[in-house]
Amino acid sequence: MKTSEKNSEISRRSAIKSSLMGIAGAMALPLPSLASSPLPQDKAKVKITKLETFLVKPRWVFLKIHTDAGVFGLGEPLLEGRALTIQTAIKEIEPYLFGKDPRNVVHHWQAIYRHAFYRGGPILTSALSGIDQALWDIKGKLLNVPVYELLGGPTRDRVRVYGRASTAEQMKQQKAAGFTVIKTGVAKIAHANIVENPRFIKYA
Repeated sequence: MKTSEKNSEISRRSAIKSSLMGIAGAMALPLPSLASSPLPQDKAKVKITKLETFLVKPRWVFLKIHTDAGVFGLGEPLLEGRALTIQTAIKEIEPYLFGKDPRNVVHHWQAIYRHAFYRGGPILTSALSGIDQALWDIKGKLLNVPVYELLGGPTRDRVRVYGRASTAEQMKQQKAAGFTVIKTGVAKIAHANIVENPRFIKYA
């Protein structure tokens, strides 16, 4: 950029800032202070410094990604029953993310997913899911906006929830409590198989 163009840009910024401050003063509305935001100057780098995982019994693992800007992101890279495996997968991915700017969320997703000959699978994609959540969390915090705004805005303002029940009696209790949908493993004669036989289906 030429010096004259740079000076012109600075002048425009100064004029806009003065106008906004005048309007805010007239309306008695305070402008948001950049000093209160954790985001450094626009072109300053933010770096990932650490990936930390937390095992929670009986089967959960959570992820915390730290940055040098004092902002962290949280994610849940869950693959039920494989918490230790996911923890190891994240440790293997950490060298790639260390020192990188967390704001390049989609770039990192692509780089991690495509980094090797063997792609995807439940282990890598579960680990990547938690990393993706944590990176979006960081970006939202740095920009001081909720993540749903970064993804195009909300699509609904309510969500249907379900109850859980294992017996007919519990299902009645859940229904009485107001639930209209119930998640259940009905007819537990024995542990369910991945593919059930017609006899089990008929009984259920």
